[in-house]
Amino acid sequence: MAGERIKLEVSTRERLGSRESRRLRNRGLVPGILYGTGVEPHAIAVPERDLRRALTGGSGMHAILDVVVTGTDSTHPSILKDYQQDPLRGKLVHVDLQEVRLDRPISATVTVLLTGGDDAPGVREGGALSQVAREVNVEALPMEVPEHIELDVSTMGMGDSLRISDLSGVQGVTFLDDPETVLATVTVPMREEPEAVAEGEPAEGEERPEGAAEGEGADGSGEPGTVEG
Repeated sequence: MAGERIKLEVSTRERLGSRESRRLRNRGLVPGILYGTGVEPHAIAVPERDLRRALTGGSGMHAILDVVVTGTDSTHPSILKDYQQDPLRGKLVHVDLQEVRLDRPISATVTVLLTGGDDAPGVREGGALSQVAREVNVEALPMEVPEHIELDVSTMGMGDSLRISDLSGVQGVTFLDDPETVLATVTVPMREEPEAVAEGEPAEGEERPEGAAEGEGADGSGEPGTVEG
């Protein structure tokens, strides 16, 4: 849900480098950077379990993280700016957090979810529902960025398209992409072309001429026909 705030305690990284990052990961910590507003970037380490819990809550990747650096009393309202995952194990291996002003709009990328696809007349007639774009760029106050935006496709007929301009207005959210950007379509299914009949082979449902066995030559001997010369 928009507006969710989650406290996240982090520690300062005293040493940098790939070797130190591997050591942190082995201890269950994720190395990262906290980018402040008007201050130098701050190298941090975050408990992987706490970070994953924060980013899988009601607001997902758009949660407001109240970052508290160990040993300080100040809170830094922040958002997830970027992250990296291990391609095999899926664990977070690096994270970038961006401190934000809660009274100033930010840009964010939000997922579009299609709803009502099974009820769409075009789908019931055998059409194929396709989601052309899965994300849209929006601008909103940090506390008002939605986790996702739903697009109702239950009225789509065969050959119809829905665009960003068809999205229901979300309070406090401005869409930044071209309003004519197509999000979903219902298309006529492709028909399979009948297989071509090989030369000399009977079409389906036809019989071979009587006495003409498969592979038989012109002289009926079963060998390729020859002409005496």
